[in-house]
Order: sequence, then C-alpha cells, then structure tokens
Amino acid sequence: MTTALTRRSDRRISPVFVGILAVTAVTGWATWTGFAAQPGLAVFLFVTAAWIVSLCLHEYAHARTALHSGDISVGAKGYLTLNPLKYTHALLSIVLPVIFVIMGGIGLPGGAVFIERGRIRGRWRHSLISAAGPLTNVLFAVVCTAPFWLDALDGVPGDFRFALAFLALLQVTAAILNFLPVPGLDGYGVVEPWLSQNIRRQVEPFAPFGLLFVFALLWVPSVNGAFFDMVDAVLRGLGISDLDTYCGYDLFRFWQDTNEFCSISR
Repeated sequence: MTTALTRRSDRRISPVFVGILAVTAVTGWATWTGFAAQPGLAVFLFVTAAWIVSLCLHEYAHARTALHSGDISVGAKGYLTLNPLKYTHALLSIVLPVIFVIMGGIGLPGGAVFIERGRIRGRWRHSLISAAGPLTNVLFAVVCTAPFWLDALDGVPGDFRFALAFLALLQVTAAILNFLPVPGLDGYGVVEPWLSQNIRRQVEPFAPFGLLFVFALLWVPSVNGAFFDMVDAVLRGLGISDLDTYCGYDLFRFWQDTNEFCSISR
C-alpha cells in the first residue's frame, strides 16, 4: 500500500492538464493583446480553459487533503496528477459544468474523486476533505478579482478585465453552490461527520439527486434572483461591477451579437 505514496508517476502532473494550462495561457495572451480576429472566441476559450483548470484544482484539493488524512489510495487512482480523465465521473466533473457555464453562466459544481472514507479517522479530517474543494474556488476567485480590489486595473485591456470578471463569477457561484448543505454536495460532506448515524442513513438515498434538486431550484425565478443577488453582492465587495460580469458573459457567448454598450465600454 505504501507504493501509493512513493511512486512518482502517481503524482506527476498529467500532460492533459499541462495542455489545458497551455490553452489558458495562449488564449489569455490573445485576449490581453487583442491578437484574435474574434475577441469573443478568445474570451470563450480563455474562460473555458481556466474554468477547467479550476475544476481540476478543486478535485486535486479533495484528493491531496485525503492523502494527508490517511487515504493513500488516491495516488494509485491518478487523482494527484490533475488529469480530469481520471475522475470517477468525467462527464459530471468536466463536461456538465462547462455546458452549464455556456447555458447560464453558472459555475456548477462537478464531481468527483472517490475518497475511501474508511481509511480516515476523525470528524474534522472528513470535514476538511470536503471543504478543501470549494475553498479552492474561493482562492481562485480572490486571485481573479485581485486587480479589482487592489485597484490595479490601469493598463488592463477591457476584454481581459471582462473575462476575469466573468471567471470570478463562475468561481463565486461554484463556491456558494458547493457549500450548500445538500446531500451530494461538498457542504453536506462538511456537516455529515457531525450528524447521527440515523440521520445519515435516512439522508443517504437522496445524495445522488442533490445536484439535480439544486439545479431545479435555480429554475425558480425567485430563488434564481435571490441566488444571483448574493453572488453580485460578493462580487461587488471584491470590486467587480455588474457591468463587468455582464460584458464578460456577453463576450463569452461569442456566437451571439455583442451588446453595443459593452463594445463601447471596451
């Protein structure tokens, strides 16, 4: 079992992840310099690639925390390589979150890496493993919004500013949704170790449907409005205006006509 800790191949960064990072860097450069003939396409590729990077880091945080908490099996499963193809459900972890970004500008939490919870002792460790993923989204959001709350936007091209704002919105929505104490989401994983065995047994059958339940709720106009009011309040606290995120999403959807107001703002 110790080979899971010692084999370098289990922890070597995957070429797949390096490729995604390369796409993020190149399209970020194209967005910054205005090199692309279609700025919206560059923004789309930049935000999508960066979003996938954040999803990989989210799952890596779960796995790395589990490794240090006692689950040495995560290395052999490939979770420490940052390769999204190694996840338990590549469709749920990568494809669906990207589709939801395109459809509605929501950072839908993906999932999953399979943690062997029986190897881990202590409720705090179980909670920390669940919290590590969304905390990564929080950190990613802080990094994306740094130019805004540091008042360091001088010289930052409009397209790149809007792209960062939209990417920050995705990170904030992902963090909030993931921290909801709904079965199947990380927020429930944080509180689950502190619940009685009887409650956990009653809740367990609903875990596969938790994400669907949240998604259905977001289709309710009043719930959707309250959710995005919360997201906007967080972003405003980080120095990002509604205009920044709106124009970022507008640019991201490059196949539609760009709003004239956003074109002028750039």
